[in-house]
Amino acid sequence: MAQWDPIGIFDSGIGGLSIAREIRTLLPSEHIVYVADTDHGPYGDRSDQYILQRCVAITDFLVSQNVKSIVVACNTATTACIATLRERYNLPFIGVEPGIMPGILNTKSGVVGVLATSKTLITPSFAALASRVAGNIKIEIMPCPDLVFQVEALKLDYSEAAQVVKKYVLPLIEKGADTLVLGCTHYGYLAHVIAQVAGPNVTLINTQSAVAKEVVRRLENGQLLGAPDQRGKAQFYSNGHLGVFQRQVDQLWGEASQVRPF
Repeated sequence: MAQWDPIGIFDSGIGGLSIAREIRTLLPSEHIVYVADTDHGPYGDRSDQYILQRCVAITDFLVSQNVKSIVVACNTATTACIATLRERYNLPFIGVEPGIMPGILNTKSGVVGVLATSKTLITPSFAALASRVAGNIKIEIMPCPDLVFQVEALKLDYSEAAQVVKKYVLPLIEKGADTLVLGCTHYGYLAHVIAQVAGPNVTLINTQSAVAKEVVRRLENGQLLGAPDQRGKAQFYSNGHLGVFQRQVDQLWGEASQVRPF
């Protein structure tokens, strides 16, 4: 590993681009290699073994690109297999977990709603996290299988997404939730719709900023930060339809970039 090596980031699709953008904001001089495992996603309905196989394959690819750290920009993959990845590879791995603790600290009603994939919500690590920090706060969970597809299709406007969002958000509001945790990196792209549906008295908790800050901390501790006078480059890979992925990157990344097959 060297200071000029890139940061590797991967997700089952484009959700992790939200984290990549936060990293770009905090570390504009760092190079980024992003992999969207679109052909095998979403991970929310996959087995742990399947997710691990995919994560290992992607990690092997990122290692071949000489990355100096890897961000597992997917809640499901983090909860399912990041511990195994840390055992197998001599690299810093930064994962994503639902922001339950910030939600608990924010709530006034004593009810926190968690929007996530079905897989994330049934993992032992999620259950352990919730039980460890919940105390007297009630955690209401809501599997949201359709939201990932909504984001991947770039149907992000209120008129396109409101009906799908309402069927997940309104039951949590009816149960008294005044704080909603966005437990999937894809959901950040629908935060404006979720906020509008939930109303002004409900707070949304998203974790991409915290993940980006953790990347900065880990690179600083490892003396791996790149030269501040360079402009970082970003390279994007996908095993899905490249034309679709190019449109997604063009809309969500905000910089001209060419995508490549993975």
